[in-house]
Amino acid sequence: MSSFYTVQETPKLINLLNTIDNLKAQIETQRLLQPTLWATIQEKLRVEWTYNSNAIEGSTLTRGETLFFLQEGLTVEGKPFKDFLDARNHAQAIDYLYQVIKDERPITPGLIKEINALLLLGVTHTDAVTTTGEKIKKPATPGKYKQLPNHVLQADGNIHHYTEVLQVPDEVEKLCQWIGDNLVAQHALITGAIAHYNLVRIHPFDDGNGRGARILMNVILIKTGYPPAIIKNELRRQYLATLNQADKGEPEPFLIFIAQSLIDTQRTMLEDMEPRSTTDHPVIKQRYNIIMPRKFITADYDATLEITIRLGDVIQPDH
Repeated sequence: MSSFYTVQETPKLINLLNTIDNLKAQIETQRLLQPTLWATIQEKLRVEWTYNSNAIEGSTLTRGETLFFLQEGLTVEGKPFKDFLDARNHAQAIDYLYQVIKDERPITPGLIKEINALLLLGVTHTDAVTTTGEKIKKPATPGKYKQLPNHVLQADGNIHHYTEVLQVPDEVEKLCQWIGDNLVAQHALITGAIAHYNLVRIHPFDDGNGRGARILMNVILIKTGYPPAIIKNELRRQYLATLNQADKGEPEPFLIFIAQSLIDTQRTMLEDMEPRSTTDHPVIKQRYNIIMPRKFITADYDATLEITIRLGDVIQPDH
């Protein structure tokens, strides 16, 4: 197997992996103590994951607008329709991956194509750049490997070329074989992060590669009992920089970044699961107004209104 799939477990990485496992055990304890809260925690993760993953790719929806749309199915005036389409597709792809995990399906090229097809459902065109630098729109091909080379202009001015078209099927097959061989042979964070990097490196589709790579990583994590590692949009620059380092043969910064993202997700989950009074619980009180009646939701509040789960009544928001 090529150097793209190998990483040295340094003391710093090992320490992060130990932290991840300790937090995993704490989350499981809290889940057993508060089983009725788990569905709300999962819904919050679904919204947070969808918002951040799409924002990394340029979506203009705020977290509150994403939540409002996923709850109510209503768009917000002035925002591109494709952003709402991407939100719907991503949330449905998350729902689908949980069914995949429940059915114990292996990770195969066919599954990776299915995820891409879900992410691009209803998308008619994707943005592209010709060899002369002209920006164009070309017909979308959901779930189908690219037919033309793709590349990206990096911040340093260099053009990064992804895997050649003819090599894509073999590279994706190799990736899936490697995942199967390493799903339980090493820590899931390492397997998931390396799989994430390699799907981005291959870039097998015309569009949806980044979102698909993050979903692939999280399928691996969730399959092995971990929550998703949600990469925050505000860390986009660092995320891309560590991917670039991995391209240069330095994968550790990317793995450390992903490990820290997972730890951040886990710590947020534990904060939300701390026993509180009804009106003081962060899942109820903070950003993720999961059950608020529609008449009280506005995009301006960005889903920060306080509510009570017991009654679904509105408490005055902090100003």
